[in-house]
Amino acid sequence: MASMDVPASRVATTGRRAAAHAGPKLNAISWIALALMTTSSVASLRAAPTMAIYGLAAVFLYLVPAIVFLLPTSLVSAELASGWSGGVYRWVAEGLSKPLGFLAVWCQFAMTIFYYPSLLAYVASTFAYVIDPSLANHGVYTAIVIVTLFWLGVWVSSRGTKTVAGLSSMGLVIGTLVPGLLLVVLGLVFLGEGNASAAPMDSGHILPPWTGLASLVLIVNNFLSYSGMEMNAVHVSSLRKPASEFPRAMFLATGLVLLIFILPALAISWVVPSSSLSLTAGVMQAFDAFFAYFDVTWLTPVLGIMLIAASLGGMLTWLAGPSKGLLTVAREEGYLPPFLQRLNKHGVQQNILITQGIVTTGIALLYAFIPNVSSAYWILSVITTQVYLIVYLLMFVAAMRLRRTKPDHPRGFRAPVLPALCVTGLLASAAALVIGFVPPSQFGSGSVWSYLGIVGGGLVIVGLLVPYLFYRFRKPHWKQPDTEWKAGVGTVTEGEGQA
Repeated sequence: MASMDVPASRVATTGRRAAAHAGPKLNAISWIALALMTTSSVASLRAAPTMAIYGLAAVFLYLVPAIVFLLPTSLVSAELASGWSGGVYRWVAEGLSKPLGFLAVWCQFAMTIFYYPSLLAYVASTFAYVIDPSLANHGVYTAIVIVTLFWLGVWVSSRGTKTVAGLSSMGLVIGTLVPGLLLVVLGLVFLGEGNASAAPMDSGHILPPWTGLASLVLIVNNFLSYSGMEMNAVHVSSLRKPASEFPRAMFLATGLVLLIFILPALAISWVVPSSSLSLTAGVMQAFDAFFAYFDVTWLTPVLGIMLIAASLGGMLTWLAGPSKGLLTVAREEGYLPPFLQRLNKHGVQQNILITQGIVTTGIALLYAFIPNVSSAYWILSVITTQVYLIVYLLMFVAAMRLRRTKPDHPRGFRAPVLPALCVTGLLASAAALVIGFVPPSQFGSGSVWSYLGIVGGGLVIVGLLVPYLFYRFRKPHWKQPDTEWKAGVGTVTEGEGQA
Protein backbone atom coordinates (compact mmCIF):
# COMPACT_ATOMS: atom_id res chain seq x y z
CA MET A 1 0.00 0.00 0.00
CA ALA A 2 2.90 2.37 0.73
CA SER A 3 3.99 2.15 -2.88
CA MET A 4 0.83 3.95 -3.89
CA ASP A 5 2.30 7.15 -2.44
CA VAL A 6 5.41 7.00 -4.62
CA PRO A 7 5.24 9.35 -7.65
CA ALA A 8 4.84 7.60 -11.02
CA SER A 9 7.97 9.29 -12.37
CA ARG A 10 10.02 7.86 -9.50
CA VAL A 11 8.61 4.38 -10.13
CA ALA A 12 9.50 4.67 -13.81
CA THR A 13 13.02 5.85 -12.97
CA THR A 14 13.45 3.01 -10.49
CA GLY A 15 12.22 0.53 -13.10
CA ARG A 16 14.69 1.82 -15.65
CA ARG A 17 17.51 1.73 -13.12
CA ALA A 18 16.58 -1.83 -12.14
CA ALA A 19 16.46 -2.88 -15.77
CA ALA A 20 19.82 -1.33 -16.38
CA HIS A 21 21.36 -3.46 -13.67
CA ALA A 22 19.22 -6.53 -14.19
CA GLY A 23 20.44 -9.67 -15.82
CA PRO A 24 22.30 -12.86 -15.06
CA LYS A 25 25.23 -11.23 -13.28
CA LEU A 26 26.61 -14.64 -12.36
CA ASN A 27 27.05 -15.22 -16.09
CA ALA A 28 28.07 -11.66 -16.90
CA ILE A 29 30.30 -11.08 -19.90
CA SER A 30 32.74 -8.26 -20.53
CA TRP A 31 32.09 -5.66 -23.18
CA ILE A 32 35.25 -6.82 -24.97
CA ALA A 33 33.87 -10.37 -25.13
CA LEU A 34 30.61 -9.04 -26.57
CA ALA A 35 32.56 -7.04 -29.15
CA LEU A 36 34.45 -10.16 -30.23
CA MET A 37 31.21 -12.18 -30.40
CA THR A 38 29.65 -9.52 -32.59
CA THR A 39 32.72 -9.38 -34.82
CA SER A 40 32.66 -13.16 -35.21
CA SER A 41 29.03 -13.21 -36.33
CA VAL A 42 29.32 -10.28 -38.76
CA ALA A 43 32.82 -10.20 -40.26
CA SER A 44 33.73 -12.35 -43.25
CA LEU A 45 36.18 -12.38 -46.15
CA ARG A 46 33.44 -13.37 -48.59
CA ALA A 47 32.50 -9.76 -49.40
CA ALA A 48 36.11 -8.62 -49.95
CA PRO A 49 36.19 -9.18 -53.76
CA THR A 50 33.02 -7.14 -54.15
CA MET A 51 34.72 -4.00 -52.86
CA ALA A 52 38.21 -4.83 -54.16
CA ILE A 53 36.91 -3.79 -57.58
CA TYR A 54 36.98 -0.19 -56.31
CA GLY A 55 40.54 -0.30 -54.98
CA LEU A 56 41.24 2.52 -52.50
CA ALA A 57 37.64 3.73 -52.81
CA ALA A 58 36.62 0.57 -50.91
CA VAL A 59 37.49 2.43 -47.70
CA PHE A 60 34.89 5.11 -48.47
CA LEU A 61 32.30 2.56 -49.58
CA TYR A 62 32.68 0.63 -46.32
CA LEU A 63 32.69 3.66 -44.02
CA VAL A 64 29.48 5.19 -45.39
CA PRO A 65 27.18 2.24 -44.61
CA ALA A 66 28.96 1.77 -41.27
CA ILE A 67 28.00 5.30 -40.22
CA VAL A 68 24.46 5.45 -41.62
CA PHE A 69 23.44 1.81 -41.12
CA LEU A 70 25.74 -0.20 -38.85
CA LEU A 71 25.76 2.19 -35.87
CA PRO A 72 21.99 2.96 -35.94
CA THR A 73 21.19 -0.76 -36.22
CA SER A 74 23.47 -1.68 -33.32
CA LEU A 75 22.32 1.01 -30.90
CA VAL A 76 18.60 0.83 -31.70
CA SER A 77 18.49 -2.97 -31.48
CA ALA A 78 20.34 -2.79 -28.16
CA GLU A 79 17.55 -0.70 -26.65
CA LEU A 80 14.88 -3.00 -28.05
CA ALA A 81 16.65 -6.16 -26.86
CA SER A 82 17.13 -4.75 -23.36
CA GLY A 83 13.40 -4.07 -23.02
CA TRP A 84 11.66 -6.84 -24.99
CA SER A 85 12.88 -10.42 -25.33
CA GLY A 86 12.02 -12.44 -28.43
CA GLY A 87 13.92 -10.68 -31.19
CA VAL A 88 12.48 -8.83 -34.17
CA TYR A 89 9.09 -10.54 -33.96
CA ARG A 90 8.46 -9.28 -30.43
CA TRP A 91 9.88 -5.82 -31.15
CA VAL A 92 7.75 -5.24 -34.24
CA ALA A 93 4.67 -6.96 -32.76
CA GLU A 94 4.82 -4.72 -29.67
CA GLY A 95 5.63 -1.57 -31.62
CA LEU A 96 3.38 -2.05 -34.65
CA SER A 97 1.30 -5.23 -34.88
CA LYS A 98 1.55 -9.03 -34.74
CA PRO A 99 1.07 -9.46 -38.52
CA LEU A 100 3.94 -7.07 -39.18
CA GLY A 101 5.94 -8.91 -36.52
CA PHE A 102 5.38 -12.11 -38.50
CA LEU A 103 6.48 -10.31 -41.66
CA ALA A 104 9.72 -9.27 -39.91
CA VAL A 105 10.59 -12.74 -38.65
CA TRP A 106 9.57 -14.26 -42.00
CA CYS A 107 11.91 -11.94 -43.91
CA GLN A 108 14.68 -12.74 -41.44
CA PHE A 109 14.16 -16.40 -42.35
CA ALA A 110 13.36 -15.93 -46.05
CA MET A 111 16.54 -14.00 -46.80
CA THR A 112 18.46 -17.21 -46.09
CA ILE A 113 16.75 -18.84 -49.09
CA PHE A 114 18.91 -16.60 -51.29
CA TYR A 115 21.80 -16.33 -48.84
CA TYR A 116 22.66 -20.04 -48.97
CA PRO A 117 23.07 -20.23 -52.78
CA SER A 118 25.32 -17.15 -52.80
CA LEU A 119 27.34 -18.47 -49.84
CA LEU A 120 27.73 -21.92 -51.42
CA ALA A 121 28.68 -20.35 -54.75
CA TYR A 122 31.58 -18.76 -52.88
CA VAL A 123 32.41 -22.21 -51.43
CA ALA A 124 32.25 -23.77 -54.91
CA SER A 125 34.61 -21.19 -56.39
CA THR A 126 36.99 -21.55 -53.46
CA PHE A 127 36.97 -25.35 -53.78
CA ALA A 128 37.66 -25.00 -57.50
CA TYR A 129 41.04 -23.52 -56.64
CA VAL A 130 41.78 -26.71 -54.69
CA ILE A 131 40.92 -29.12 -57.51
CA ASP A 132 40.76 -27.17 -60.79
CA PRO A 133 40.73 -23.34 -60.99
CA SER A 134 39.07 -23.43 -64.43
CA LEU A 135 35.86 -24.56 -62.70
CA ALA A 136 35.57 -21.32 -60.69
CA ASN A 137 33.31 -19.68 -63.28
CA HIS A 138 31.58 -22.84 -64.52
CA GLY A 139 27.84 -22.50 -63.92
CA VAL A 140 26.91 -26.20 -63.98
CA TYR A 141 29.72 -27.10 -61.57
CA THR A 142 28.62 -24.30 -59.23
CA ALA A 143 24.99 -25.44 -59.31
CA ILE A 144 25.97 -29.06 -58.54
CA VAL A 145 28.10 -27.99 -55.56
CA ILE A 146 25.32 -25.76 -54.18
CA VAL A 147 22.69 -28.49 -54.38
CA THR A 148 24.97 -31.21 -52.98
CA LEU A 149 26.29 -29.22 -50.03
CA PHE A 150 22.92 -27.72 -49.13
CA TRP A 151 21.16 -31.08 -48.98
CA LEU A 152 24.08 -32.49 -46.99
CA GLY A 153 23.63 -29.58 -44.60
CA VAL A 154 19.89 -30.28 -44.34
CA TRP A 155 20.64 -33.91 -43.48
CA VAL A 156 23.17 -32.94 -40.80
CA SER A 157 20.88 -30.28 -39.30
CA SER A 158 17.87 -32.61 -39.27
CA ARG A 159 19.77 -35.00 -37.01
CA GLY A 160 20.08 -32.34 -34.36
CA THR A 161 23.87 -32.45 -34.31
CA LYS A 162 25.70 -30.07 -31.96
CA THR A 163 29.15 -30.47 -33.52
CA VAL A 164 28.64 -27.56 -35.92
CA ALA A 165 28.58 -25.03 -33.08
CA GLY A 166 32.28 -25.47 -32.40
CA LEU A 167 33.17 -25.14 -36.08
CA SER A 168 31.13 -21.97 -36.38
CA SER A 169 32.69 -20.35 -33.31
CA MET A 170 36.17 -21.17 -34.63
CA GLY A 171 35.32 -19.68 -38.00
CA LEU A 172 36.47 -16.19 -36.99
CA VAL A 173 39.98 -17.54 -36.40
CA ILE A 174 40.53 -20.30 -38.96
CA GLY A 175 38.49 -18.86 -41.78
CA THR A 176 38.65 -15.10 -41.30
CA LEU A 177 41.41 -13.75 -39.05
CA VAL A 178 44.26 -16.04 -40.14
CA PRO A 179 43.55 -15.88 -43.91
CA GLY A 180 42.74 -12.16 -43.70
CA LEU A 181 45.94 -11.34 -41.82
CA LEU A 182 47.99 -13.50 -44.17
CA LEU A 183 46.43 -11.79 -47.18
CA VAL A 184 47.33 -8.34 -45.86
CA VAL A 185 50.87 -9.32 -44.85
CA LEU A 186 51.54 -10.89 -48.25
CA GLY A 187 50.16 -7.79 -49.91
CA LEU A 188 52.38 -5.45 -47.90
CA VAL A 189 55.47 -7.56 -48.62
CA PHE A 190 54.48 -7.65 -52.30
CA LEU A 191 54.31 -3.85 -52.45
CA GLY A 192 57.38 -3.47 -50.26
CA GLU A 193 59.48 -5.33 -52.82
CA GLY A 194 58.74 -2.64 -55.37
CA ASN A 195 55.83 -4.25 -57.23
CA ALA A 196 53.16 -1.92 -58.57
CA SER A 197 49.62 -2.19 -57.23
CA ALA A 198 47.03 -3.41 -59.73
CA ALA A 199 44.72 -0.65 -58.45
CA PRO A 200 45.86 2.98 -58.07
CA MET A 201 46.51 3.90 -54.43
CA ASP A 202 46.82 7.70 -54.77
CA SER A 203 44.58 10.41 -53.32
CA GLY A 204 42.79 10.82 -56.62
CA HIS A 205 41.13 7.44 -56.15
CA ILE A 206 39.75 7.85 -52.62
CA LEU A 207 36.26 8.34 -54.05
CA PRO A 208 34.77 5.92 -56.60
CA PRO A 209 34.54 7.22 -60.18
CA TRP A 210 31.07 8.38 -61.17
CA THR A 211 29.86 6.44 -64.20
CA GLY A 212 26.19 6.41 -63.33
CA LEU A 213 24.20 4.65 -60.63
CA ALA A 214 25.44 1.26 -61.80
CA SER A 215 28.97 2.06 -60.59
CA LEU A 216 27.70 2.65 -57.01
CA VAL A 217 25.23 -0.18 -56.76
CA LEU A 218 27.80 -2.43 -55.08
CA ILE A 219 27.39 -0.41 -51.90
CA VAL A 220 24.06 -2.21 -51.36
CA ASN A 221 25.95 -5.42 -50.68
CA ASN A 222 27.70 -3.72 -47.78
CA PHE A 223 24.42 -3.30 -45.94
CA LEU A 224 24.05 -7.07 -45.86
CA SER A 225 27.71 -7.42 -44.85
CA TYR A 226 26.86 -5.46 -41.69
CA SER A 227 23.55 -7.22 -41.02
CA GLY A 228 23.20 -9.39 -37.94
CA MET A 229 24.31 -6.81 -35.39
CA GLU A 230 20.72 -6.68 -34.12
CA MET A 231 20.82 -10.36 -33.20
CA ASN A 232 23.75 -9.96 -30.82
CA ALA A 233 21.88 -7.24 -28.95
CA VAL A 234 20.15 -10.01 -26.96
CA HIS A 235 23.31 -10.18 -24.83
CA VAL A 236 22.98 -6.59 -23.60
CA SER A 237 21.47 -7.72 -20.28
CA SER A 238 24.57 -9.84 -19.57
CA LEU A 239 26.76 -6.75 -19.32
CA ARG A 240 27.46 -5.34 -15.87
CA LYS A 241 26.90 -1.72 -16.98
CA PRO A 242 24.82 -1.90 -20.20
CA ALA A 243 24.38 1.86 -20.61
CA SER A 244 28.12 2.52 -20.87
CA GLU A 245 29.55 -0.86 -21.90
CA PHE A 246 27.30 -1.71 -24.84
CA PRO A 247 28.24 1.40 -26.88
CA ARG A 248 31.92 0.58 -26.22
CA ALA A 249 31.39 -2.98 -27.43
CA MET A 250 29.66 -1.76 -30.58
CA PHE A 251 32.36 0.81 -31.37
CA LEU A 252 35.10 -1.80 -30.88
CA ALA A 253 33.20 -4.35 -32.98
CA THR A 254 32.63 -1.74 -35.66
CA GLY A 255 36.35 -1.00 -35.79
CA LEU A 256 37.30 -4.68 -35.99
CA VAL A 257 34.67 -5.39 -38.63
CA LEU A 258 35.87 -2.46 -40.73
CA LEU A 259 39.49 -3.67 -40.51
CA ILE A 260 38.48 -7.21 -41.51
CA PHE A 261 36.44 -5.90 -44.43
CA ILE A 262 38.71 -3.10 -45.68
CA LEU A 263 42.28 -4.41 -45.41
CA PRO A 264 41.76 -7.75 -47.24
CA ALA A 265 39.76 -5.93 -49.94
CA LEU A 266 42.70 -3.58 -50.46
CA ALA A 267 45.16 -6.50 -50.51
CA ILE A 268 43.13 -8.19 -53.23
CA SER A 269 43.05 -4.99 -55.28
CA TRP A 270 46.86 -4.79 -55.09
CA VAL A 271 47.39 -8.05 -56.95
CA VAL A 272 44.22 -8.84 -58.97
CA PRO A 273 43.12 -6.35 -61.68
CA SER A 274 39.46 -5.36 -61.32
CA SER A 275 38.77 -6.39 -64.92
CA SER A 276 39.57 -10.04 -64.13
CA LEU A 277 38.29 -10.17 -60.55
CA SER A 278 35.60 -12.76 -59.78
CA LEU A 279 33.02 -11.82 -57.15
CA THR A 280 32.91 -15.42 -55.95
CA ALA A 281 36.54 -16.49 -56.30
CA GLY A 282 38.33 -13.18 -55.75
CA VAL A 283 39.84 -14.19 -52.39
CA MET A 284 41.38 -17.32 -53.88
CA GLN A 285 42.50 -15.39 -56.97
CA ALA A 286 44.51 -13.12 -54.69
CA PHE A 287 45.99 -15.98 -52.68
CA ASP A 288 46.81 -17.83 -55.89
CA ALA A 289 48.63 -14.78 -57.27
CA PHE A 290 50.53 -14.11 -54.04
CA PHE A 291 51.52 -17.76 -53.58
CA ALA A 292 52.71 -17.95 -57.18
CA TYR A 293 54.82 -14.81 -56.70
CA PHE A 294 56.41 -16.15 -53.50
CA ASP A 295 56.68 -19.68 -54.97
CA VAL A 296 54.55 -21.36 -52.29
CA THR A 297 51.63 -22.51 -54.44
CA TRP A 298 51.26 -25.61 -52.26
CA LEU A 299 49.54 -23.35 -49.71
CA THR A 300 46.62 -22.59 -52.05
CA PRO A 301 44.66 -25.79 -51.21
CA VAL A 302 45.33 -25.29 -47.49
CA LEU A 303 43.85 -21.77 -47.49
CA GLY A 304 40.98 -22.99 -49.64
CA ILE A 305 40.04 -25.68 -47.12
CA MET A 306 40.23 -23.17 -44.24
CA LEU A 307 37.87 -20.76 -46.00
CA ILE A 308 35.49 -23.59 -46.93
CA ALA A 309 35.38 -25.00 -43.39
CA ALA A 310 34.47 -21.62 -41.92
CA SER A 311 31.73 -20.99 -44.50
CA LEU A 312 30.17 -24.42 -44.09
CA GLY A 313 30.20 -24.13 -40.32
CA GLY A 314 28.32 -20.85 -40.53
CA MET A 315 25.85 -22.29 -43.02
CA LEU A 316 25.01 -25.26 -40.82
CA THR A 317 24.38 -23.06 -37.80
CA TRP A 318 22.18 -20.66 -39.78
CA LEU A 319 20.20 -23.57 -41.19
CA ALA A 320 18.80 -24.35 -37.76
CA GLY A 321 18.61 -20.82 -36.28
CA PRO A 322 16.23 -18.66 -38.37
CA SER A 323 13.98 -21.59 -39.26
CA LYS A 324 13.58 -22.44 -35.59
CA GLY A 325 12.75 -18.83 -34.78
CA LEU A 326 10.06 -18.87 -37.48
CA LEU A 327 8.69 -22.15 -36.14
CA THR A 328 8.39 -20.73 -32.63
CA VAL A 329 6.29 -17.80 -33.80
CA ALA A 330 4.25 -20.05 -36.13
CA ARG A 331 3.31 -22.36 -33.27
CA GLU A 332 2.41 -19.54 -30.93
CA GLU A 333 0.28 -17.61 -33.42
CA GLY A 334 -0.66 -20.33 -35.93
CA TYR A 335 0.90 -18.64 -38.96
CA LEU A 336 2.18 -21.84 -40.63
CA PRO A 337 0.23 -25.03 -41.48
CA PRO A 338 0.78 -28.08 -39.23
CA PHE A 339 2.87 -29.79 -41.93
CA LEU A 340 5.55 -27.10 -41.65
CA GLN A 341 5.36 -27.13 -37.84
CA ARG A 342 6.07 -30.85 -37.57
CA LEU A 343 9.26 -31.95 -35.81
CA ASN A 344 11.27 -35.11 -36.39
CA LYS A 345 12.47 -37.47 -33.65
CA HIS A 346 15.43 -35.20 -32.94
CA GLY A 347 13.14 -32.21 -32.30
CA VAL A 348 14.23 -30.47 -35.52
CA GLN A 349 11.86 -28.65 -37.92
CA GLN A 350 12.71 -31.06 -40.74
CA ASN A 351 9.77 -30.21 -43.01
CA ILE A 352 10.72 -26.53 -43.06
CA LEU A 353 14.29 -27.47 -43.94
CA ILE A 354 13.19 -29.84 -46.71
CA THR A 355 10.82 -27.26 -48.21
CA GLN A 356 13.59 -24.68 -48.05
CA GLY A 357 15.91 -27.19 -49.75
CA ILE A 358 13.53 -27.67 -52.66
CA VAL A 359 13.33 -23.90 -53.23
CA THR A 360 17.10 -23.54 -52.89
CA THR A 361 17.63 -26.27 -55.48
CA GLY A 362 15.50 -24.33 -57.93
CA ILE A 363 17.42 -21.12 -57.24
CA ALA A 364 20.74 -22.94 -57.67
CA LEU A 365 19.80 -23.65 -61.29
CA LEU A 366 20.32 -19.92 -61.94
CA TYR A 367 24.02 -20.67 -61.94
CA ALA A 368 23.55 -23.29 -64.63
CA PHE A 369 21.52 -21.01 -66.92
CA ILE A 370 23.19 -17.62 -66.37
CA PRO A 371 26.49 -17.67 -68.29
CA ASN A 372 28.38 -15.39 -65.91
CA VAL A 373 28.62 -16.89 -62.42
CA SER A 374 29.47 -13.47 -60.95
CA SER A 375 26.18 -12.10 -62.34
CA ALA A 376 24.15 -14.88 -60.70
CA TYR A 377 26.06 -14.40 -57.45
CA TRP A 378 25.36 -10.68 -57.46
CA ILE A 379 21.66 -11.09 -58.28
CA LEU A 380 21.17 -13.51 -55.36
CA SER A 381 23.16 -11.22 -53.04
CA VAL A 382 20.93 -8.27 -53.96
CA ILE A 383 17.71 -10.28 -53.44
CA THR A 384 19.05 -11.36 -50.04
CA THR A 385 19.69 -7.74 -49.12
CA GLN A 386 16.31 -6.54 -50.40
CA VAL A 387 14.38 -9.09 -48.34
CA TYR A 388 16.44 -8.45 -45.21
CA LEU A 389 16.03 -4.67 -45.51
CA ILE A 390 12.31 -5.10 -44.84
CA VAL A 391 13.27 -6.30 -41.35
CA TYR A 392 15.24 -3.14 -40.68
CA LEU A 393 12.54 -0.81 -42.05
CA LEU A 394 10.03 -2.38 -39.65
CA MET A 395 12.50 -2.40 -36.75
CA PHE A 396 13.33 1.32 -36.99
CA VAL A 397 9.67 2.32 -37.23
CA ALA A 398 8.76 0.05 -34.30
CA ALA A 399 11.58 1.48 -32.18
CA MET A 400 10.39 5.05 -32.70
CA ARG A 401 6.82 4.12 -31.87
CA LEU A 402 7.78 2.18 -28.73
CA ARG A 403 9.84 5.12 -27.45
CA ARG A 404 6.80 7.36 -27.97
CA THR A 405 4.02 5.05 -26.75
CA LYS A 406 5.92 3.22 -23.98
CA PRO A 407 8.54 5.68 -22.75
CA ASP A 408 8.46 4.29 -19.18
CA HIS A 409 8.83 0.64 -20.16
CA PRO A 410 11.96 -0.70 -18.39
CA ARG A 411 14.98 -0.76 -20.67
CA GLY A 412 18.47 -1.87 -19.71
CA PHE A 413 19.94 0.45 -22.34
CA ARG A 414 18.56 3.63 -23.87
CA ALA A 415 20.04 4.61 -27.23
CA PRO A 416 21.13 8.26 -27.39
CA VAL A 417 19.16 10.45 -29.82
CA LEU A 418 17.06 7.43 -30.78
CA PRO A 419 14.75 9.34 -33.18
CA ALA A 420 17.75 10.61 -35.17
CA LEU A 421 19.29 7.12 -35.25
CA CYS A 422 16.01 5.60 -36.44
CA VAL A 423 15.47 8.22 -39.14
CA THR A 424 19.06 7.79 -40.37
CA GLY A 425 18.78 4.00 -40.44
CA LEU A 426 15.33 4.17 -42.03
CA LEU A 427 16.46 6.49 -44.84
CA ALA A 428 19.63 4.44 -45.42
CA SER A 429 17.63 1.19 -45.61
CA ALA A 430 15.08 2.73 -47.97
CA ALA A 431 17.84 4.13 -50.19
CA ALA A 432 19.55 0.73 -50.32
CA LEU A 433 16.23 -0.88 -51.23
CA VAL A 434 15.80 1.51 -54.17
CA ILE A 435 19.42 1.28 -55.34
CA GLY A 436 19.16 -2.50 -55.32
CA PHE A 437 16.92 -2.31 -58.39
CA VAL A 438 19.64 -0.63 -60.46
CA PRO A 439 21.61 -3.26 -62.44
CA PRO A 440 25.31 -3.18 -61.46
CA SER A 441 28.12 -3.07 -63.99
CA GLN A 442 28.92 -6.68 -63.01
CA PHE A 443 25.58 -7.75 -64.53
CA GLY A 444 27.21 -7.33 -67.91
CA SER A 445 25.15 -6.94 -71.04
CA GLY A 446 22.13 -8.79 -69.67
CA SER A 447 18.65 -7.39 -70.10
CA VAL A 448 17.75 -4.70 -67.58
CA TRP A 449 14.18 -5.96 -67.52
CA SER A 450 15.38 -9.48 -66.76
CA TYR A 451 17.37 -8.14 -63.82
CA LEU A 452 14.41 -6.12 -62.53
CA GLY A 453 12.11 -9.12 -62.99
CA ILE A 454 14.37 -11.45 -61.03
CA VAL A 455 15.19 -9.04 -58.20
CA GLY A 456 11.70 -7.53 -57.98
CA GLY A 457 10.04 -10.92 -58.33
CA GLY A 458 12.23 -12.40 -55.61
CA LEU A 459 11.44 -9.54 -53.23
CA VAL A 460 7.69 -9.47 -53.86
CA ILE A 461 7.06 -13.21 -53.99
CA VAL A 462 9.33 -14.42 -51.21
CA GLY A 463 9.42 -11.32 -49.02
CA LEU A 464 5.77 -10.18 -49.25
CA LEU A 465 3.39 -12.51 -51.10
CA VAL A 466 4.26 -15.78 -49.35
CA PRO A 467 3.90 -14.43 -45.77
CA TYR A 468 0.66 -12.67 -46.79
CA LEU A 469 -0.79 -15.94 -48.07
CA PHE A 470 0.22 -17.77 -44.89
CA TYR A 471 -1.44 -15.06 -42.81
CA ARG A 472 -4.52 -14.76 -45.04
CA PHE A 473 -5.33 -18.48 -45.04
CA ARG A 474 -4.29 -19.33 -41.47
CA LYS A 475 -6.62 -21.56 -39.47
CA PRO A 476 -7.41 -21.47 -35.72
CA HIS A 477 -6.30 -25.09 -35.32
CA TRP A 478 -2.83 -24.24 -36.65
CA LYS A 479 -1.99 -22.79 -33.22
CA GLN A 480 0.05 -25.17 -31.11
CA PRO A 481 1.17 -22.99 -28.19
CA ASP A 482 2.85 -24.61 -25.22
CA THR A 483 4.99 -23.40 -22.37
CA GLU A 484 8.22 -24.79 -23.76
CA TRP A 485 7.98 -23.01 -27.09
CA LYS A 486 6.74 -19.72 -25.65
CA ALA A 487 9.61 -19.65 -23.21
CA GLY A 488 12.04 -20.51 -25.96
CA VAL A 489 11.43 -17.50 -28.19
CA GLY A 490 14.24 -15.47 -26.69
CA THR A 491 16.54 -18.51 -26.62
CA VAL A 492 16.00 -19.21 -30.28
CA THR A 493 16.74 -15.64 -31.26
CA GLU A 494 19.89 -15.65 -29.17
CA GLY A 495 20.96 -18.81 -30.93
CA GLU A 496 20.57 -17.06 -34.24
CA GLY A 497 22.92 -14.36 -33.06
CA GLN A 498 25.58 -16.95 -32.41
CA ALA A 499 25.50 -18.04 -36.03
